[in-house]
Amino acid sequence: MPARRRRTKGSSDRVGQLRQPDYRNLKNPFTPQTVFSDDEVENIHQTALKVLEELGMRVLLKEARELFRNAGARVDEDEHMVFIGREIVEEALRTAPKRIEILGITPEYNVTMEQGALVFLGGGGCPNTTNRVRGRKPGTMEDLSELMKLTDSFDVMHTLNAAVEPQEVPVEFRHLHTMQLQTMVSDKIPFLYCRGTGQVEDCFRMMAIARGISREEFEQNCWVKTIINTNSPRQLDLPMGQGIIDFARAGQLSIITPFCLSGAMAPITVAGGLVLQHSEALLGITLSQLAKAGAPVMYGSFASNVDMKSGAPALGTPSHIRSTLGSGQLARRIGLPWRSGGGSAANCNDAQAAHETEMAMWAAVLAGATFIVHSTGWLEGGLSLSYEKFITDMEMVQQFAELCSKTPADTEACGFDAIA
Repeated sequence: MPARRRRTKGSSDRVGQLRQPDYRNLKNPFTPQTVFSDDEVENIHQTALKVLEELGMRVLLKEARELFRNAGARVDEDEHMVFIGREIVEEALRTAPKRIEILGITPEYNVTMEQGALVFLGGGGCPNTTNRVRGRKPGTMEDLSELMKLTDSFDVMHTLNAAVEPQEVPVEFRHLHTMQLQTMVSDKIPFLYCRGTGQVEDCFRMMAIARGISREEFEQNCWVKTIINTNSPRQLDLPMGQGIIDFARAGQLSIITPFCLSGAMAPITVAGGLVLQHSEALLGITLSQLAKAGAPVMYGSFASNVDMKSGAPALGTPSHIRSTLGSGQLARRIGLPWRSGGGSAANCNDAQAAHETEMAMWAAVLAGATFIVHSTGWLEGGLSLSYEKFITDMEMVQQFAELCSKTPADTEACGFDAIA
């Protein structure tokens, strides 16, 4: 090592001048782009409210139905259908916070979720990993540990994610191992799955122990996050409904994210897919506020289309981009920070994979997304997480981060002397 570090003449001066970029607290530098007029956005929003009022949504959790009924919604217990008046939704949007601060173990890892902020997260939720040495195989705790350490090493990866499912660990114990690992390898904000109140409570207690605080102190601030996926079309299942309630009452962040694929579980048109997404997201946001007014909650979008020949999810397509831009307009319409995503449907880390992820990411950045998930490593529509793609995607994410810094145009930067 000393031989490799032998300095040439003048190298000590250059070392002192090295740039030290800080990508921890990014602000989106771009004016949010649009795909619909203001009138069209309002029409999508009003149609989504009409869906909730007239068509309703199936809510499988009895406790959630009771919260809606107590707020004045019409509930059909036989069919588990809930019909929500727009005044209930509007009140929920009034109490939902517009700015959410999540605390890391030290202040430098705190993350603020608000419109205009730009927060990146790597790929997650994959059952398999793939790399050139080990090939494609089911995820393990070793894989998860390695990928979390990679995530921790890049300051532009602002929070942790459950990159892969450690399938050698039984599901009933997996949350314990995953949460323990997150608290051991990083000071960044962890991710929790909602798989029943018991598992959620276990993880909340582990977080309080790791932070050295009481349960009461834990609930006074936001420390963890989860993603809530509705069952499109128009259904909220048991663990997701319970997760919204559990997180809201504990003061922790739930990100309500329908996964609406046009041509499959959503209408074939971009606007129709967004109406469905918006109605489902509004129902989840409303439930969080009925459980606890002021609870941290975010609008989420993950809308694209399917390949009409195979039925497989397609990402980075024109429909995906239009849906993302439209989602940003809807998020601004209701005034909440919002989650979008990258990702790829390619089968290996090739040009297709790069193009799909980059187009999806550009759409999210230009749409003004607060929190961009699946930024790195995602392949096969989320069936695998590629080590190599994680690294190649990091080049892209760091370029986005670099664009957040100011481009100088003062006298020195204009370079008259250099031109002369």
